[in-house]
Amino acid sequence: MIGVVGAVAITALNYFGIRPSAIFQIIAVLFLLGVGTLLLFGIFFGGEAANFRPLFAGSFSVSVAGILAVVIATPFLFVGFDVIPQSAEEINLPYRQIGGLLILSVVMAAAWYILIIVGVGAGMSQSELESTSLATADAMGNLFGSAFFSNLLILGGVAGIMTSWNSFMVGGSRIFYAMAESGMLPAWLGRLHPRYKTPSNAILLIGGLSILAPFFGDSALGWLVNAGGLGIVVAYFLVAVSFLFLRRNEPGMERPFRAGRGPAIGIIAVVLSVGIGIQYLPYMPAGLGLPEWVIVGAWTMIGVIFLLRMDVPEYDGTK
Repeated sequence: MIGVVGAVAITALNYFGIRPSAIFQIIAVLFLLGVGTLLLFGIFFGGEAANFRPLFAGSFSVSVAGILAVVIATPFLFVGFDVIPQSAEEINLPYRQIGGLLILSVVMAAAWYILIIVGVGAGMSQSELESTSLATADAMGNLFGSAFFSNLLILGGVAGIMTSWNSFMVGGSRIFYAMAESGMLPAWLGRLHPRYKTPSNAILLIGGLSILAPFFGDSALGWLVNAGGLGIVVAYFLVAVSFLFLRRNEPGMERPFRAGRGPAIGIIAVVLSVGIGIQYLPYMPAGLGLPEWVIVGAWTMIGVIFLLRMDVPEYDGTK
C-alpha cells in the first residue's frame, strides 16, 4: 500500500505541471545531500581504516566476479541521466550548457556512489557487513555511535528513492510524448494538457502501471529491474551507434554541444556497451534467468509491433 500511495502522489505531482515536480525534487535532493554530508564527516571522525581490510577477499576469479556483479548494476544506477535530454525542451538554458550539466551530473553521481561505498567500508567490519540487512544505515549509526543517525540515513534513502521515482516519471512521460509525436507510439500519448501543458496521458499511463506494479510482489519487481538493465545497455548501444552514424553521414549538422572532436567516444561507448551486454547472457556471472528473458522477449515483440505500425516521414537532412 505504501508503494500504491507513493505512485498516486508522484503521478499527481507531475500531472499538475513541471514546476511542482521540480520544487519537490529540489527539497528532497537538498535533504539527501545533507545526509550525505553527515556521512562524509562521519568517515573522518568515526571511521576505522582497519575495516577496509582485506581490500579484496578470496581468489582473483572471485574478486573479478564480484567486480562484474557491480558493473552489471551500474547501468541501472546511471539511467536517470537520460531525464536531462528528455526534458530539455522545458529547461530554460542553452543546449550547450545542458550538455555540460549532463556531464557534471554524471561526475557528481559517480563521486556520490564512491562516497557511500567508502562510508560503509569505514563504518563496518567484514563480519558486521555479513550480518546486516541495511548496511549503509548501520554504518552511519556506527560512525556516530547512535541509532538516531541510522534512522536519519534511512530517511535520506527514502528521499533518494522519491527523487529517482519523480525523475523517472518526468523522463518516461517526456520520452513517451516524443515517441508519440514521431509516430512510434499511439498519438494519444502525445497530447498535452490544455492547462498544465504536461503530457497528461503519458503520465497517467505510467502512473497506472506504477500503481499496479507492487501487487506483483518482490520477485516480479526484481525481474523487471534485471530485464530493464539489459534494456538500458541496448539503449546506450543504439545511442552510441547513432552518434557514430551521424558523425560520418551528417558532419555539417548543427551541434550546440560536441562530445569530442572525432568518433573515439562513440567507439568506446559501443565497445563497453557490448561488453556489459554480454554479461547478461546465460551462463555468465550475471546472466538473466528465464523470467527476465520472457520479459525481454515481450518488450521486444511490443517494440516490433509498434515499429511495423510506425508512419514517419523520410528524413531529408534538414531537421
